[in-house]
Amino acid sequence: RGTMSRYPNEIDYSPKYEDGSYEYRHVTLTKEAAEEMKSICKLRRTLREDEWRSLGVIGSRGWEHYAIHRPEPHILLFRRPLGTDPTTGQAYAASA
Repeated sequence: RGTMSRYPNEIDYSPKYEDGSYEYRHVTLTKEAAEEMKSICKLRRTLREDEWRSLGVIGSRGWEHYAIHRPEPHILLFRRPLGTDPTTGQAYAASA
C-alpha cells in the first residue's frame, strides 16, 4: 500500500546537475540514517554540515542542505554555487 520510495541499503548519491547558478545533487538516506535525521531536525529545518556528515553523508566542501522534500524526507537536497572549490568550500571569484 505504501507509496514512499524504498530505502537503499547504502546511502545513494545522484549525479550532479546545474541550473546556471548552482550545482545540485540529491542524496538518498538509508532507513536508519533517515530515522536519525528525523530525530535531529524533526523535519522542521535543514541540516548543518556537521549534522549531515554525522549521518554518514560524504561530500566535498561547500555543499548546503537547502530543502526538505516533504513527500520523501529521506532524500536530502544539496546545492552549492557553481565554481565552488571542493577542497575549501569557497566559491571562486568571478573573473573580470
